[in-house]
Amino acid sequence: MSIADSHNREQLRQSYVDAWRKRTARAIMSPLETMLADVIGEHPEYQPMLLDADRALALDPGAEAVENPFLHMGLHMAVREQLAIDRPPGVRGLHARLLATYPDPHHAEHILMEALAETLWEAQREGRGPDAMRYLELARRRAGTT
Repeated sequence: MSIADSHNREQLRQSYVDAWRKRTARAIMSPLETMLADVIGEHPEYQPMLLDADRALALDPGAEAVENPFLHMGLHMAVREQLAIDRPPGVRGLHARLLATYPDPHHAEHILMEALAETLWEAQREGRGPDAMRYLELARRRAGTT
C-alpha cells in the first residue's frame, strides 16, 4: 500500500511539507520522509513553497495555471517505487538502459514519469485500469529504444 492509498490530498501535501521541514532542520526522519525529502531536494523550485505550509496546502495549480508540484513529485515517488520492485516487470531493465543513454538519473526518471503520466491519463479518459505494457512501450518510444 502506497502513501497515496491511505491519505487525502491535504495529508499527502502535509507529508511533503513535514519531510522538507525535517530535512532542513536535520531532524530524524522515517524512510518515507527521507524518500520524499530526496525528491524535494532535486527540485529547488518547489522548496520555498514547501517551507510555507499554508501556501503548500492551499496551492491550486489549475486556478493558478502552474504545474502541479505535488503531482510531479508524486510521479517521481511512483517511478522510484516501481524501480524498487521491478513492477511492471521490465521497468528496472528499461531504467538501466535509459541510464546508459542518459547518465543523469533525474532525466532518466523523467522519461519514465512522462510515459507513466500519459498511461494514467489514457486509463482515466477511457475508464479502465492502466496498461503496463503501454506504459513500457511509451517509455521506450520516448527514450528512442523501441
